[in-house]
Amino acid sequence: METKEKENTELEVKRPSPTLDHDDDEAEINYRGLKVMPFIIGNETFEKLGAIGTLSNLQVYLTTVFNMKRISATSVVNIFNGTTNLATLLGAYLSDTYLGRYKTLGYGSVASLLGLLVVSLTAVFRNLHPPHCDNPGGSCVGADAGQMAFLVLGFSLMVVGAGGIRPCNLAFGADQFNPKTESGKRGIDSFFNWYYFTVTFAEIVSVTLVVYVQSNVSWSIGLAIPAIFMFVSCFLYFVASKMYVKVLPEGSPLASLAQVAVAAARKRRLSSPEQPWISLFSYTPPKSLNTKLPYTDQFRFLDKAAIISADDKINPEGSAAMPWRLCSMQQVEEAKCILRVIPVSLTAVLYHIGAQQQYVVFQALQSDRRLGTTSFEIPAASYVIFAMLTITLWVPLYDRLLKNRARITVLQRIGIGLFITIIESLVGALVERRRREAALSGASPMSAMWLVPQLALGGLAEAFNAIGQLEFYYKQFPENMRSIAGAFFFLGSAASNYAYSFLISTVHRMTAGDATGNWLPEDLNEGRLDYFYYLVAVLCALNFCYFLVCATWYRYKGAADGAAAEMETKKLDHHSA
Repeated sequence: METKEKENTELEVKRPSPTLDHDDDEAEINYRGLKVMPFIIGNETFEKLGAIGTLSNLQVYLTTVFNMKRISATSVVNIFNGTTNLATLLGAYLSDTYLGRYKTLGYGSVASLLGLLVVSLTAVFRNLHPPHCDNPGGSCVGADAGQMAFLVLGFSLMVVGAGGIRPCNLAFGADQFNPKTESGKRGIDSFFNWYYFTVTFAEIVSVTLVVYVQSNVSWSIGLAIPAIFMFVSCFLYFVASKMYVKVLPEGSPLASLAQVAVAAARKRRLSSPEQPWISLFSYTPPKSLNTKLPYTDQFRFLDKAAIISADDKINPEGSAAMPWRLCSMQQVEEAKCILRVIPVSLTAVLYHIGAQQQYVVFQALQSDRRLGTTSFEIPAASYVIFAMLTITLWVPLYDRLLKNRARITVLQRIGIGLFITIIESLVGALVERRRREAALSGASPMSAMWLVPQLALGGLAEAFNAIGQLEFYYKQFPENMRSIAGAFFFLGSAASNYAYSFLISTVHRMTAGDATGNWLPEDLNEGRLDYFYYLVAVLCALNFCYFLVCATWYRYKGAADGAAAEMETKKLDHHSA
């Protein structure tokens, strides 16, 4: 009876540091990793069914129902996606500082549900969208201010929802495993792969079943289905509330980074010590969430924040009396972790541009989409399923067969994905050239199945790079910044959305008077989309070269320098003796 009551108790904990001996505290935490995974992954799966079910066909919805031009619709989708991903930083900050991951996920789920309901209403009621136009791309009546405002309201709620869900769901799922046990560590490692696998499976359902209903049955029903999925997502999340491990926030982790910057600036004129790993202020809070880090010699200008000067005072328990003047070596090393990640994270911008080529939808619209000899046409937005199928086939193979044998590091996995984007863009250019030549020659339209190779390469790039990025940020950030680590992935995607929108607008404007014609016109047969793909391939190649430089320079969290590592070894030998 006592055990049953304990299991039904809401678990809100501050997880002890893995490097400290808190066995009694750890024993009080009832980790239910495998038991609660169906609820957490179920929540994320149905959230993706809802969100992707709307977003994957959003370009078509804006051009056919809201009568937007193709380039305008593409820009709107990119700006919306960019703002959504940018909102994850605010959601991560609120989660790590005030709310905790459980509450942030809950609020985000409800906001996302409301947003999907609002967007679905724009299709249900005629006065919430422009009148139907029989000449898409021609002279059509656009949306008025009220109709656009209502649509933007739905988008805004979806932005708030995604800002709360995306940076927290991975870290919240990992919180359910005990990081001090081997089974818990294996559970966390596999969680990233299987999480992505399940989410991708949800996306496959969205871009097939949901998109088909939207394109061939009814937009009203097709947009209502994602809202229903999101309702199921909320139900699955809240029904298991009392079973979760809930790690409480410890205050703003960003304040510690700011203290390091201010203290280092104040002491910039001080000379750096010869053996900083010995002489720097080395206080560590007794119940810190973060793993104790060894000294590293990169970004040595930050070391001055941990130099004890004559004006610095120490509290009786060992902490700094003035944290904006004196920081610990641990704080300095945590700041170095963030700085080391930033150069690598910048490669995500061009990666997303290379991997997620949004003009594939418009290419499919101007190709033969019939399935074999039948009259059934595959919806243009559904062709991205081939990228997702590649992910669903590759991830289990990698996780079960190749992960331990190949021993690929996280950075190597990211680099492989970046290299594949170069090949993907080149293949995309060759396929588009063939499609355009067939259209201009008067021959039968090219089969849209020719788009499959570049889509499969995009899926393979994502299986390597995107999952590698998630694991990289999660493991390289300090433990009390796990939500912000999750937001970093989406920040790269956000920057990519804005950069992609800027790129296509610039190319469209600069090639308007080109002798070969505008590269990106409304009718792709009159443009040179293949040239655009070649341009993307060049950018991806430069991005890969930049990554190689960053990867060579990068030092993994917890890897000590030679002198510091030798000193730590001597300490261990001394204690053993």
